Amino acid sequence: MSHAEDTNLRKLLEGLRDGKTSVEAVLERLRNYPTADLGFAQVDTHREARRGVPEVIWGESKSAEQVVGIMRAIEAAGQNILCTRVNADQAEAIRKAVPGLEHNATARTLTKIIRPREAAQGTALVLCAGTSDMPVAEEAAVTLAFLGDRVERAYDVGVAGIHRLFEKIEIIRRASVIVCVAGMEGALPSVVAGICRAPVIAVPTSVGYGAAFGGVAALLGMLNSCSGGVAVVNIDNGFGAAMFADLILRQSSVISDH
Repeated sequence: MSHAEDTNLRKLLEGLRDGKTSVEAVLERLRNYPTADLGFAQVDTHREARRGVPEVIWGESKSAEQVVGIMRAIEAAGQNILCTRVNADQAEAIRKAVPGLEHNATARTLTKIIRPREAAQGTALVLCAGTSDMPVAEEAAVTLAFLGDRVERAYDVGVAGIHRLFEKIEIIRRASVIVCVAGMEGALPSVVAGICRAPVIAVPTSVGYGAAFGGVAALLGMLNSCSGGVAVVNIDNGFGAAMFADLILRQSSVISDH
């Protein structure tokens, strides 16, 4: 169980002991623990206790009403809200129903921080090769910020004008972990991993002409990186890259604490 969830349950039980919370209130809280059954969704309110991070909502293919229902269940559990892959129409409707949401139109995300998470040691750097890769890069950056991590960005620094990358050498060298986003031939992560000590998480994007095969060419290029220390996630998966980067930062904190 995470420290935050342990603290919440402890306060609930102490409130019952001290007569500040009724038995009915405790039963209602535990009734939706570890799952809130919405009929169309089984919201995993126990995930934060298991993994330290609450369930994140995939917005694509869901109706605004379904997203709202899931968000309300997560908020009722006292957990932070992140929804990815929402379009503009969804975002507008959802924000009317759930106050306090922050919309990042480029990242296609909605977030609401109810209880800020303690920051990990170090800094995550999000790089992307071109402006067209920014939606995926921003998804990663927003997710890292949602997870409580310190984030720096450097965009449009692809190998077609490699001097742009070297202009960012200082922030590259001080990063604890790097999320590197690129489409086309996917060369950027190999270059970045060759000039720094930080682990590099490569994210292929679906940006590119026909022979890019919707990101498959970039994916294969990254999987065949000549530089060591490169891990590769799925095409356009900025969220997955950020989750992995957060684990690296927090595991490093655990190791340093010991």
